[in-house]
Amino acid sequence: MKQILLICSLLGTTALYADEDFISHYEYGEMLYNNPRGVSCSQCHGASGEGTKIVEFRDIHGKQAIEGPDIRKESLTRMINSINRYHEIMPRYYLTNEEVKAIYDYLQEKNKKYLSNREDTNITQ
Repeated sequence: MKQILLICSLLGTTALYADEDFISHYEYGEMLYNNPRGVSCSQCHGASGEGTKIVEFRDIHGKQAIEGPDIRKESLTRMINSINRYHEIMPRYYLTNEEVKAIYDYLQEKNKKYLSNREDTNITQ
């Protein structure tokens, strides 16, 4: 290792290590959530996974709405299973389990305060 650093310093270059990341795990999850394969998760599930109304329309049954569900409290296993199956509305992203875990971890970190407040509320009820 000392020889590598010495050679790099003599050549005026910086030593790069295989375990260094270009972006953090959080940033990777954020990037995947906001643009996994061209259609953003946030368009249907909201900026933090809280769910959104995708569209409202009227048909013979009256006013209808298609909504993206709140996914903030989903387990990692359920999220992996959900992303890897067919949905009538949600596109197939073909994400690896590691990519889904990055999205899951991003949402957990982003919603820490919300999730802890919900747990506190549920305990007192």
